[in-house]
Amino acid sequence: MTPFGLRVRALREKKGVTQKEMAEALGVSAAYLSALEHGRRGVPSWPLIQKIVGYFNIIWDEAEDLQRLAAASHPRVTVDTAGLSPAATLLANRLAGTITSLSETDIAEFLKRLDEIEGR
Repeated sequence: MTPFGLRVRALREKKGVTQKEMAEALGVSAAYLSALEHGRRGVPSWPLIQKIVGYFNIIWDEAEDLQRLAAASHPRVTVDTAGLSPAATLLANRLAGTITSLSETDIAEFLKRLDEIEGR
């Protein structure tokens, strides 16, 4: 599941609607919505994100947050290290090779450090 899928599921459950009901309201199939929630589909289109924002009557900061989650939720990431240092290539490859064995605590620590680097 992606961060976007997790948020959409939480919003849907809070509203008390099924995937089928939400899918019909958005004009997509229930299978597509399920795949989106479970991270088996890529980043949704901007028009679909707008429909989701409208469906849940989300405003301002929460809408921007949902858009950021969508952009950061592609389940198959490619990292292009061409032109970067050998250490950057090593980092990308080691992370790709070990990500499945990281604990949630390890992942949280990595994300915290990235937030510090990005000034968040």
